[in-house]
Amino acid sequence: GCREATQSEFRAVTNMKPSMPLEPEVRLHIAGLRNDYYLNILDWSLENLLAIAVGSAAHIWNGGTLQAIESIDLKSSSKYISSLAWIKEGTCLAIGTSDGEVQLWDIETKKRLRNMFGHLSVVGALSWNHYILSSGSRLGSIHHHDVRVPQHHVGTLCQNKQSICSLKWSLTNQLLASGSSDGILNIWPSDPGVKLQSQPLKTMPHSSAVKAMNWCPWQSKVLATGGGMKDGILRVWDINCEKIIQSAATDSQICSLLWLPKTSELMTAQGLPGNQMKIWKYPMLINSSELYGKYFS
Repeated sequence: GCREATQSEFRAVTNMKPSMPLEPEVRLHIAGLRNDYYLNILDWSLENLLAIAVGSAAHIWNGGTLQAIESIDLKSSSKYISSLAWIKEGTCLAIGTSDGEVQLWDIETKKRLRNMFGHLSVVGALSWNHYILSSGSRLGSIHHHDVRVPQHHVGTLCQNKQSICSLKWSLTNQLLASGSSDGILNIWPSDPGVKLQSQPLKTMPHSSAVKAMNWCPWQSKVLATGGGMKDGILRVWDINCEKIIQSAATDSQICSLLWLPKTSELMTAQGLPGNQMKIWKYPMLINSSELYGKYFS
């Protein structure tokens, strides 16, 4: 029956060998990374370009060769880069700054395409929906920018007074998930034409900040979230019914997470005390392997 099938699946999962090597293929030694849990200063594009922000500069590597190919420097001593996000189609990089600015850069031409203003504080999260760029600030507001038109600011979502630390458009571009430092996960509709909106479709509270989150690549209404320091729980949600499909305690702050579609797994990046990466078999959320900091020393 159902119990035997579940037990069989459990045994199959726990007997599987680790799906990833325990040694990194490449090490990048980067000095000066800002130690701020609420920022999003690393992004990897579909064009296999890796961007990492250090201070007021964004450094770009080729993900295949790991050769440095470009550096973008805002040349400011008073502001730093607080978020990065590659457009899904092409080589345009969105940059959020500590003084509330959002910039667009074309990496191929090495030119800044435009500056977009409107936020009054640190822009800690960015997410693309085709040519709509959504940005979240430390003051709790989310702005929609249509990067094709001069009057770029086409909508505002009011989450709360707390910092927006994560934004993710669903793969179908129909839902926007936003997480904040006070533990609120909101799901918003895809309607950037609405000038001001304060009522999300769904609200799912957590006991700590919601920074780590990602939509499932093969189940469009499934979202994984990771709790902050006071929570540390990996949760997989069915957004339709606002219910948790499965959860697992990770015993530390979850800083980020990724779905691994080839192996039907989740990977979480943990904070103190271990600062390790954990791999979880989905849907059971069995911890199948861990990569500790000693491998990266």
